[in-house]
Amino acid sequence: MKHRTRAFIAMTGTAFLLSTAGAAYAAGGSQSALSAHTPQSVAATSTSSATVSTKSGPLGTVLVNSKGDTLYLFQADKTSTSTCNGNCAKQWPPLTTTGTPTAGGGVNSSKLSTTTRSDGTKQVTYNGHPLYTFTGDSKAGQMNGQGLTLFGAKWYVVGTNGNAVTKAPSSTSSPGTGGY
Repeated sequence: MKHRTRAFIAMTGTAFLLSTAGAAYAAGGSQSALSAHTPQSVAATSTSSATVSTKSGPLGTVLVNSKGDTLYLFQADKTSTSTCNGNCAKQWPPLTTTGTPTAGGGVNSSKLSTTTRSDGTKQVTYNGHPLYTFTGDSKAGQMNGQGLTLFGAKWYVVGTNGNAVTKAPSSTSSPGTGGY
């Protein structure tokens, strides 16, 4: 009986994971985003005082979080209020903070602020754009979300001027390895 219980639990867990991935895909996700999904990457990127810094790479100098993860903006966000919630926020975790965001090297502190999300958390903004990471970036410096159209609009890395960097990464970068 014990063996049957373990088998049932394993099958139930697998079914849950498959249904969750299917729901995310149906909601506008991409296969590459789902395959890079890990339980740690689902939660919003949050610290008591989030730091936004810069890194130079194939797209120029772009914004990154304290871990070196590329920060993105969502073109559907027409104001500083985020429109990325639910499954969108699972694939594009918002950069949140419980304190005041800190400007690292190359970041204009006057462009750094926060906005309140629909769940009450504070999301970091830069030049009025809510900031996000991407679960398809499995290590610091990757920019796999650059130019993707998911959840109804395009996603772009953020330049030091606070605007979208709309150019494509250089063709010398292979998928999943592009970055700094």
